Amino acid sequence: MMAESDVTVPDGLLLHKENTTKILFDPNETFLNPVQEFNRDLSVAAIRVWSDELNRLKEDRWQRSKERKSKKSQETPQKKWLKAEDGKRVDPSEEGVDPLNEPVNAPEPPTVSGDSKTIEHPDFRPYEITILEALSATGLRSIRYAKEIPLVKYVIANDRLPAAVVALRRNVELNGLGPTVEGGSPSDGQTNSLGKVRVNEGDACTLMYNHREENSRVDVVDLDPYGTAAPFLDAAIQSINDGGLLCVTCTDLAVLATNNSPEKCFSNYGGISLKAEYCHEAALRLVLHAISTIASRYGRYIEPLLSLSIDFYVRVFVRVQSSPIEVKKALTKASIYYVCSSCQSSYAQPLGRVVEKVHEASGNVNANYKVQAGPTIAEKCPECDSVMHLAGPMWSAPIHDPNFVEKILQHLESNQNNYGTAVRMKGMLTVAKEELSDPFYFTSSRMASLFHCRTPSLDDVASALLNAGHRISRSHACAGSLKTTASHRDVHDIFRSWVKLNPVKMETLSDNSPSRRLLAIEPRTIADFTKHLNSVTPSNKIKLVRYQEHPRNWGPGAKPGAKRKRCND
Repeated sequence: MMAESDVTVPDGLLLHKENTTKILFDPNETFLNPVQEFNRDLSVAAIRVWSDELNRLKEDRWQRSKERKSKKSQETPQKKWLKAEDGKRVDPSEEGVDPLNEPVNAPEPPTVSGDSKTIEHPDFRPYEITILEALSATGLRSIRYAKEIPLVKYVIANDRLPAAVVALRRNVELNGLGPTVEGGSPSDGQTNSLGKVRVNEGDACTLMYNHREENSRVDVVDLDPYGTAAPFLDAAIQSINDGGLLCVTCTDLAVLATNNSPEKCFSNYGGISLKAEYCHEAALRLVLHAISTIASRYGRYIEPLLSLSIDFYVRVFVRVQSSPIEVKKALTKASIYYVCSSCQSSYAQPLGRVVEKVHEASGNVNANYKVQAGPTIAEKCPECDSVMHLAGPMWSAPIHDPNFVEKILQHLESNQNNYGTAVRMKGMLTVAKEELSDPFYFTSSRMASLFHCRTPSLDDVASALLNAGHRISRSHACAGSLKTTASHRDVHDIFRSWVKLNPVKMETLSDNSPSRRLLAIEPRTIADFTKHLNSVTPSNKIKLVRYQEHPRNWGPGAKPGAKRKRCND
C-alpha cells in the first residue's frame, strides 16, 4: 500500500483528484477519462445554475400564492360557525341563531400578528433536486454533483458492471457520501439515511423506466456513455419531472459528423449526417432532433439551453416540459437540408409550417399546422451546378438560450476557483452566448479554396458582411469560423469581389471545375472591405481561450527521425 496525503492507495489502484473529490480506480477494470474534466466542470455549473433558476421560479409562485391568500384573508373575515341543537353548523348572522352556542371544531385561521393584521405564513423552503446518472463508472461525476451543487437531495449513481459498482461504492465511502452509520446523528433523518450518493447496480434503461411514474421521477438525468446515447433517450425522457434537465453526451462523431455511415446515423438519430466544414454543428442538431422526436411521443417538448461541440464529442443540456400545444410546434423546428457536394451551400426544407389566424370576436390566436411545399432548391446547386445531397431531418431552431448561458457566465465569474477548466469554460460560453441562431457557419480559408484565391482575413470578410447590412458572429464549434444572416449568394459575391482585387490564374482551373463555374458569375454588388467597427466581436476584444489547445502528445506519434535507406537488390 502507498499513502498519498490523507488517502491510503492500495496496490493496483490509482488515486485521481478533481476539485474537492478523490477517487480510487483500477484502470484495467473501470473507465476514467481525465480529459473530460471540462465536461464535468461544465455540467456542475449548468446544473447548479438551472437548480437556482428552478428555485427562483418556485419561490416567485409561492410568493404570489402567499400574497393572494393574505389578501383574501384580509378582505373576507373568516366566519365563526356555531353548532345548533340538532348538531348542524349554522351561520351566526342568520336570524334566530343563539350566539351562545359553541363553535364547530374547524381549522384555525392563519395567525394574525400586531395591529397591522398581517397574516403570518411559513418561510419558503428551497426545493432540493434529485439527480440520476445512468452510467456512472467510477462515480466521479456523481460524487462531484453531490459535493458541489448545494441544492442536491441525493444522486442515484448506476452502473451494470460489478467491477464498476465495487469502485463506485468505494469512492462514495471515501468521500463520506455513503449511508449513515448506526448511531449517527438523529438530525440526519430518513432522507440522509441512504446516503447522498445512492449506488445502484443494474441496467440503465430499466432503472430509468422504474422512475417514469409521476411521483417517482427525478429532476436531472445525465447520460454520458462511451459512444452514442441513443439507446437511453426514450427511458431518460420518461423519467424526468416537468421542467427537469436532461444532459446528454455523444462521442460517436464518426457517425454524427461524417456521411460515411448514413444508415447508422439514421438508425440512431432518425436523420442523415452531412459532410461539410460545419458538420459538428449538424451533429448537435441531429442529437437535438432525436431528443425532440422522442419527447413528442409522450406529449413533451424540449428547450435547448446549451449545446456544445467539444473536442471529440457533443454535449447538450435541454429542459423537458409537457404541453400538447408546444408539441405541435416541433413540426416547424425540424428541417431537411440540401447540401452542395462541392461548394457546401445548404438550403433548408422545413417539414411543416404554421398558419396563425386571429378570432375576431375573442381575439384568440388559432394555429393551423400545414405541410410544407417543396423542394426549395433545384436538382443542381444554383451556385456551382454540382450535385445536391440530402441531410437530416435535424433541429433547425436555436440551439442555445442566451439568457441561460449568461447566468452560467455570471456564476463562473464569482466561482472561478471552483473549476479547474474555468478559463476555457469562460471562453467557449462567451462565444456561445454571442452565436447567431441561424444554422451553420463557414470559414474564409475553406471559401477561398473554392475560388482558388488568396485567403482574406477574417476581419476583411466580417467587415464586408457588416458593410452590406448583414449580422455576424463567431461559432463555438470551429476556430476561424463565421455565422451570418447573409445568403450563400451574398457570401460568394464577397469572394468574387475579393478575386477582382486579387486575381486568380484561370489557366490553372479545368473546364469542369466548380471553381470556374463560381468565378464565371458576376457579383451583384461590389463588396466594401473597409474595416467595420463591429468586425471584432465582443469575445475577440478580450483575451479568451475560445478554442481548445491540443495537449502534449495529442494525436499520432511522430515519424522516425532517421531516414530509411533504400537497399539495392
